[in-house]
Amino acid sequence: MSINAEAVKAALSTVVDPNTGKDLITGKSAKNIQVSGSDVTLDVELGYPAKSQIELIRQAATDSIRALPGVGNVNVIVSSKIVAHSVQRGVKLLSNVKNIIAVASGKGGVGKSTTAVNLALALAAEGASVGILDADIYGPSQPMMMGISGQPESLDGKTMEPMENYGLQVSSIGFMIDPDQPMVWRGPMVTQALQQLLEQTNWRSLDYLIVDMPPGTGDIQLTLSQKVPVTGAVIVTTPQDIALLDARKGLKMFEKVDIPILGIVENMSVHICSNCGHAEPIFGQGGGQKMCTDYGVDFLGALPLTMSIREQTDSGKPTVVADPDGPVAKMYKEIARKVAVKVAEKAKDMTSKFPNIVIKND
Repeated sequence: MSINAEAVKAALSTVVDPNTGKDLITGKSAKNIQVSGSDVTLDVELGYPAKSQIELIRQAATDSIRALPGVGNVNVIVSSKIVAHSVQRGVKLLSNVKNIIAVASGKGGVGKSTTAVNLALALAAEGASVGILDADIYGPSQPMMMGISGQPESLDGKTMEPMENYGLQVSSIGFMIDPDQPMVWRGPMVTQALQQLLEQTNWRSLDYLIVDMPPGTGDIQLTLSQKVPVTGAVIVTTPQDIALLDARKGLKMFEKVDIPILGIVENMSVHICSNCGHAEPIFGQGGGQKMCTDYGVDFLGALPLTMSIREQTDSGKPTVVADPDGPVAKMYKEIARKVAVKVAEKAKDMTSKFPNIVIKND
């Protein structure tokens, strides 16, 4: 019995990508299917970084084709291709950054910066080129969390090179000021500083730039929504009612300025005792999940309140790099994959495909 492309497609339609929930044909991941006699070759192109998933998906696709009667050699090549996606109307993409993801919270103290840095590191661990911008001008924490000291260098006197550690490119006002020096600045200066950090850092071919937002819904958030090309936002909250109250305001703010919500992360979901392992929901239960149900957005995952997360981040080696195979790092990686899949499902940016139309008067 001869093999044909239709039989191969039918086999691949039974293989579901565990991250998108779609089969390889419906999700348009299977490409370049070629049948030569009894031999089959094809590419599977994922729209999100998936280093840890590639072998799993390759094996599933290979097994499905090998089950066809009369098949010979099967060669499946799985790769990730991350492209730029659409942003708010009227805002231009940065030439060297494909997707900007804002990590925000309505209030401080919910672990937003810790979540942001671990999400960035998790995306990098999955094979993406990632940067992190510390947009919290008044309380920059990324230099400490990323274990980076010193000042960025400028090669041309106008722009600056990003600082680097653990494979991430990093920009923060914290690299330019004394750690004990308070930023006694009014709103316009703060927003100008944010734009300079974003536009005058020489980001190098980023798939994702994670923006660690300051808490609240003030000047910086407004600037970000009006002038920065944001692909989507992740809201971080705790299950506590007072945190959820402010998280709702943050969510509503992004909705008003046409920035899609990629999902909600519930941090400090349950406290795990380091002595006996007893789990206790100190801040309440199910608040993040309920908020998702109320607003029709995705629940990206829940993270525990453990001493190790705090200790690792304070020491400049966040959980994803301090304990990359541990259970908490696994949670961060799962959340990061969900975020990347949500981005991949958005409309692609087509502005580069259209020519600039110039009208001249003769």
